[in-house]
Amino acid sequence: MEIRQLRTFKSVATLLSFHKTAKKLNYAQSSISAQIQALEAELGVQLFDRLGKRILLTEAGERLLQYSHKVLDLTDEIRTELTQTKEPKGSLTIRIPESLGVHRLPPVIREFHRRYPQVLLNFTVCAHEELQKDLRKGITDLAFLYIDSIQASDLGFEVLGFESLVLVASPEHPLVSQKTVFTKDLGGETLLLSRVDCSYRRLWERILAEKGVQAKNTLIFHSVETLKRCAREGIGITLLPETAVKEEIANKSLVVLPWEEGKPETAIMMIWYQERWLSPSLKAFMKITREILNVSI
Repeated sequence: MEIRQLRTFKSVATLLSFHKTAKKLNYAQSSISAQIQALEAELGVQLFDRLGKRILLTEAGERLLQYSHKVLDLTDEIRTELTQTKEPKGSLTIRIPESLGVHRLPPVIREFHRRYPQVLLNFTVCAHEELQKDLRKGITDLAFLYIDSIQASDLGFEVLGFESLVLVASPEHPLVSQKTVFTKDLGGETLLLSRVDCSYRRLWERILAEKGVQAKNTLIFHSVETLKRCAREGIGITLLPETAVKEEIANKSLVVLPWEEGKPETAIMMIWYQERWLSPSLKAFMKITREILNVSI
């Protein structure tokens, strides 16, 4: 079993595509297939189920992926320590809520890219589902969430600050005229929910459940910007980080409703898998994030 084969297997298992792996690693697709077949022959197990043009990891493949992360992390750590090349390099995959990515993270990205332009940063939208699994698998190197706690002993986390949440609507919405908007008033409204910033959405749903309130209708969006546009058009009301609607509030295209809950706060959490080796590039990104976000929030 060769390190090269494990790297290839890890890439195929992450991308679930021989073609994409070949492009990423600059190999012929036949070479990728041959490496995987050699691994399967040596281990005596099938690592992937072939379903037409799609592939899925088998149970054996899932187990090998876990070991691959450990072996490859250790290999990278040995190379870094023995060659003393601790300058950040390679790539990082980071999951972020859309609102945080748009309104908080650009200064971090700018400073990191200025210092370490050779590191490739890959950002993906951070939904809460599957996040812990992806961190453990190494599909995601680092994640940020709007959330108050993490229930996982093997995940490291750090609170970077707190974000106020505001209930907003179009200036023409009937609730704007009320002196106080009670949670029970939301029962007859259309609620606009975010899938990509969904951690604080759970807080909103919990408050509604505690008050026994069920909305007339809910619309779920994969884009916060689309959600805000619909709120401006009067389609419904929404709960968002205050920083995400700062511009709309200033130009009065959205109005903060006088909700009886006030402005609930949610923590901005940085999360990583503790059992993985933290590469120099990951350590550098975390350090710059602390330096900038802890000052700006």
